[in-house]
Amino acid sequence: MDLRLTGKTALVTGASRGIGLATVRTLIAEGVRVAGAARTLTPGLKESGALPVLADLSTPQGAADAVARAEAELGGLDLLVNNVGGGDGVEIGGFLDVDDEHWRHTFDVNLFSAVRVSRAALPGLVERRGAIVNVSSIGARLPGGRPIAYNIAKAGLTAFGKALAEEFGPLGVRVNTVSPGPVRTAIWEAADGFGGRLAEANGVPHAEFLQHVPAAMGMTSGRIAEPEEVAGLIAFLLSDAAGSILGADHLIDGGIVKTA
Repeated sequence: MDLRLTGKTALVTGASRGIGLATVRTLIAEGVRVAGAARTLTPGLKESGALPVLADLSTPQGAADAVARAEAELGGLDLLVNNVGGGDGVEIGGFLDVDDEHWRHTFDVNLFSAVRVSRAALPGLVERRGAIVNVSSIGARLPGGRPIAYNIAKAGLTAFGKALAEEFGPLGVRVNTVSPGPVRTAIWEAADGFGGRLAEANGVPHAEFLQHVPAAMGMTSGRIAEPEEVAGLIAFLLSDAAGSILGADHLIDGGIVKTA
């Protein structure tokens, strides 16, 4: 399917690995000129063909600088993917185990980065009648689960996308949300990520733990998703093929969420 994205420009945040890097590669394959924002320049991002933009998007200045550089280098932005998220030290404990600093950092990375980047990019996106996709999580729909701060920040991000769609849809900017379940990214696969910590807490080898995740979480697909699958959905939502989709939250969770 030709998504007719050739010649468009895009900024993808959290572009160094995982869903972000997969999105960079997918968009470049569709003919998009891409700026990839990340705190560190990984070999994958360096070799992707994207313009690397090094920035700490958890800070107001980092977000503003990333958008300014992407617009200057690419001649403006048509598309924005707010993907940065996760954050270091995702907690596995309950509410009383999470201190103020962890709440602040989690919200800065998972919610306020998108708020700040969107604020900086929207004037240009309105001019060019562009599109935004925010990458949330099924955790936004499961507030009783853990990690608590991450899930609540993602719930805020999902609501933020709906609010932007209502305000800027009439001005020609489409905003949608993608909510993945478990995906083969660092949050599950890194030894110090959420998956690795859960495996350690349960006294199970990490690799063995990951094998049991689909059954334990009720994934109808029977497998953890790949970053490229999420990237494909993001690319579709950014394209004119999705021109009548605004303010939607698209699950890509292997069937975990059972409600209609």
